[in-house]
Amino acid sequence: MIPGVATFSRELLAFAYGFALIYLFVGVSIVAEIFMEAIEKITSKTAIVEVADRQGNVVSKKVLFWNATVANLTLMALGSSAPEILLAVLETCTRLGKCPGELGASTIVGSASFNLLVISALSIYAVTPEGEAESEDRDESVDLGVKKIYDMRVFAITCTSSLWAYVWLWIVLLDQYV
Repeated sequence: MIPGVATFSRELLAFAYGFALIYLFVGVSIVAEIFMEAIEKITSKTAIVEVADRQGNVVSKKVLFWNATVANLTLMALGSSAPEILLAVLETCTRLGKCPGELGASTIVGSASFNLLVISALSIYAVTPEGEAESEDRDESVDLGVKKIYDMRVFAITCTSSLWAYVWLWIVLLDQYV
């Protein structure tokens, strides 16, 4: 791709490509760090609400403005799917008026199913109960070593929406004409 590269030795090319790869990884890590700081800033926003306590007295309470699960899942999906979305947009823009390519749709569908199935499963599996017995915010109603999802509605909505999207894609493509 670069003119004159064939004249360089293999060792020099290996070093140059390795250096370029490390440089790109450092760039991606910097962008990912900035993205994670933005997620933390967004999800840490609080609001003061007035609620009644058990005796009926109105008390001001500081609560999180965003549901942490919804915010993190949404921002994680946006962050992890950004490359696929950009690839789909780039391919669409370069092939306007021509037969659509397979890259965009394939990467988005594959990424969505990977996020739903593999990442969710690994996230639940990876939670370790280390120090769980000493934790002050531990739910006493759940046995030690048992993993419990408290906000199951979020996962159910995500799963239902994803499965409906796959079914809809199958229905649309039944006649093999888009």
